[in-house]
Amino acid sequence: MKKQLLLYATLLAAIFNAGAQKPDTARVMVHYKFIHLRDTTDRAHPYTENMVLFVGKNAGAYWTYDGIVADEQFKKAWAKAAASSPDGNVMINRRGGGGGLSTQYYQYPNEQKFFTKENLLFNDYWVEGPMPVIDWKISGDTASFGGLHCQQATGHFKGRDYIVWFCPDLPVHAGPWKLNGLPGVIVDAHDKKNEVVFKFDGVEKATARKSQPVGGVNADEKNLPPILRGLDYDPNLIQPPASAIKTTEKEFDKLKLALRKNPEALAQSVRAGNSGQADAAKMDKAVNAPLPGPIINNPIELPEKK
Repeated sequence: MKKQLLLYATLLAAIFNAGAQKPDTARVMVHYKFIHLRDTTDRAHPYTENMVLFVGKNAGAYWTYDGIVADEQFKKAWAKAAASSPDGNVMINRRGGGGGLSTQYYQYPNEQKFFTKENLLFNDYWVEGPMPVIDWKISGDTASFGGLHCQQATGHFKGRDYIVWFCPDLPVHAGPWKLNGLPGVIVDAHDKKNEVVFKFDGVEKATARKSQPVGGVNADEKNLPPILRGLDYDPNLIQPPASAIKTTEKEFDKLKLALRKNPEALAQSVRAGNSGQADAAKMDKAVNAPLPGPIINNPIELPEKK
């Protein structure tokens, strides 16, 4: 109990004393076990992934925690292989690791701005869309999650009725995925059918990055092997990726539609824009391959009933 109270006090101090720090630097990490029943014909095997919400003073960023861990493990494996290779020719792949959910969600409640970071054809895109608006009903029910005192709220969003728990003592109006708008961080959430679940899985103070840059201190990312590009990041920094292409949700949807309609033409356009940075053979293979994916007859966002 004393340890929980100490952690709780530390987290609150991290939030309220962040004035001397940049507001886009995470102070708290809320962990979730994400569970999604994608295929209603196979209820025994829902999709699961470990996710994390990085909470700063005025913003939140929701990522795959499994992916972050896998990236760190891969960088260590690469460094070890490179150190033992006399000619610097490292043969290593990344198959079988990493998180499955590549989209990152960024919420800026004070500015009413919402972004996602998407990857398409070897490029990262910083996509601006409307801040999701949810009409929450706050109840008098309370509960404790990891020492955090929370209140319950209910709301309807994208075809589902959600029950969530938020912590007023963490005063950032953010949450996992697109859930937001309550006077405190949403630490646990699920729809009434338990088909989409963001289960609280722990909270901790965010710490400074300890790992070394993937290519060394003075490495230039464009000179790195393609397999290493994009790995030199600090998830504690809530900010647009430096190399991402800024666009709108509408324009990005057009790009995805163009990929489906004419993948070869789009691949040629992207190759030209990348000035040869992406390997042409790999690009052709990627765009001509069938679009893989699991059976999803129960997406997170459902059409509204008329």
